[in-house]
Amino acid sequence: MTPLKFSIKIKAPKEKVWSTLWNDTTYRQWTAAFAPDSHAVSDWNEGSKIKFVDGKGEGMHSIIDKKVTNQQMTFKHMGEIKNGIETSSDWAGSKEEYLLSEDKGVTELNVTLDSTDEFKKYFEEVFPKALDLVKQISEN
Repeated sequence: MTPLKFSIKIKAPKEKVWSTLWNDTTYRQWTAAFAPDSHAVSDWNEGSKIKFVDGKGEGMHSIIDKKVTNQQMTFKHMGEIKNGIETSSDWAGSKEEYLLSEDKGVTELNVTLDSTDEFKKYFEEVFPKALDLVKQISEN
């Protein structure tokens, strides 16, 4: 796995950015950068299962490894979902973490994730676009 890091500064309180990241409506808006009809299925509690899927129900299944409201969300990926079946994959055990810190009304959002070599270039192209959408939604 290759660790990737992305960061963006957003002129909004961290509570607003947090809501943009994890509210179903806005989550669907910013994750559309990855796949049309992208959404998550979860109760969003620490220790709970979460499915990251597209409109066809294909995607990844993970665990919410750590959740500190308005500060940190960490996912531990368990595998892929194909044809409605959860499988293991090269991603098993990889992590994806979102950290928020605020200074004078500006929130810095830092994202780190483990990537396979196969997806490194894709994430380097798409993640900045997704974070820019988080910024646009949060600042409006």
